[in-house]
Amino acid sequence: MIRIDDGDLVLRSPTLDDAPVIFAAVDADRARLRRWLPWVDLTKTPDDTRAFVERSLAGLEAGTAMDLVLLHDGAFAGLASLVDISSANRRAMIGYWISSGREGRGLVTRAVQRLLAHGFDTLGLERIGLYAATDNTRSRAVAERCGLTLEGVLRHHEFVDDRFVDHAVYAILAEEWRDARG
Repeated sequence: MIRIDDGDLVLRSPTLDDAPVIFAAVDADRARLRRWLPWVDLTKTPDDTRAFVERSLAGLEAGTAMDLVLLHDGAFAGLASLVDISSANRRAMIGYWISSGREGRGLVTRAVQRLLAHGFDTLGLERIGLYAATDNTRSRAVAERCGLTLEGVLRHHEFVDDRFVDHAVYAILAEEWRDARG
């Protein structure tokens, strides 16, 4: 079980009891989330979310993924993840989403900073990447605020919301992370 406290923001491993709350949040924000996240249309029932939580727990146990529930002032706010964790290559990718009622408070930026710290300081990773749709300005701003470098664009990288989207590829290396922290 992972728990990272950052004042009014807590990142923790999900439990099966979280599945109904996560599903309700996805369902409430379905139209907004589906613009950027292809899994939203595949999440049709609470059982789909329960299966996600089960996969998340298996990934955590295997050391290949770390999906964490975001709690703001004790209430569910979204998820943030380190995925595609490769201990052999010492790299991972970051993903996240936030409930609409919690947007604009810096919670995702703080969560990503905590994931970066965990990835570099605890897991010993060398590289952490992040993909964001090129026209998802809010997501790209998170990457830039957290010190990730834009490395390029993957054209038509993902089919989401009935269209192909290009992804901006961001990454930060362990040395850059340490240098930025002083």
